[in-house]
Amino acid sequence: MRGLLTVYLKGVCMGSADAVPGVSGGTIALITGIYERLISAVASFDPRIVLNILRAYDPDERANARRILSEMDIPFLLALGAGIATAVVAVTGLVTWGSEQHPVLLYGFFFGLIAASAIVLYDEVSVSTPGQVGAAIAGFAVAFLIAGATESATGATPLPLVFVTGMVAISAMILPGVSGALILMLLGQYNYLSESLHGVKDALVGLADGGSVAAVVTPGIVVVTFMVGALVGLLTISKVVAWALEHYRAATLTFLVSLMVGALRFPVEKTVAASTFAWTPTVIGGALVAVLVGGGAVLLLDHTTDDLDY
Repeated sequence: MRGLLTVYLKGVCMGSADAVPGVSGGTIALITGIYERLISAVASFDPRIVLNILRAYDPDERANARRILSEMDIPFLLALGAGIATAVVAVTGLVTWGSEQHPVLLYGFFFGLIAASAIVLYDEVSVSTPGQVGAAIAGFAVAFLIAGATESATGATPLPLVFVTGMVAISAMILPGVSGALILMLLGQYNYLSESLHGVKDALVGLADGGSVAAVVTPGIVVVTFMVGALVGLLTISKVVAWALEHYRAATLTFLVSLMVGALRFPVEKTVAASTFAWTPTVIGGALVAVLVGGGAVLLLDHTTDDLDY
């Protein structure tokens, strides 16, 4: 149970990271030492498990189901997933509030998160071959360009686009660097999806007081569509990353860490562009304190999770 609780808490850290437009959940997985286990568990998913479960009356099918579930490291994934879900629900509302009320402090905090994560993972970087140098440049360039993209218009989104958004955003859980929340903001979907998620939560609570089921269905369809897209993206991207780590480990890790460095452009531009930003000692000092708090949180996480393995 202690091991599962540790994994749950790491999932909370991953979910918190994915819910804010800064460092990704994949980065936290690297820092806390569960990244390759996560990739291996997700990549081992076999669609045949569905048929095995449906034919559980057959002893051979039950045996195959148990084997596949064992390879997928189900207890680990369930504990991690529970932690991620807990954090996402708790954090998204705070981010929306912070971006409106205290953008300088919020994005300063994000800068600290990303910068400290890159420093912690510096040992994973290798540029001893032309291929690794190319991987570093490519990772930085991709994240830098994405982080500087113009945010799309907000508003209700067609369900097919919500599905695709889920596929794209989930890459943040697999690829350390650009967070899923950042991708959602660039696509103009962060507030819409956040409101849908909290709409489902509030409607479910309202059912206990005689609320309408219809109030759950409308935002629920949006959330479920996003989750299905995320599941499809997770199962496909994880296999690509697992293959890359197996065959080109050094170059892959260099690419992933370089993503983080390139992503620093986003919090810098958002801070300077904030309506409350000014070149005054008070504002600059507050931003620097936020940077130190964000960086300190990552360094503390790295220090405290060194010996917490499961």
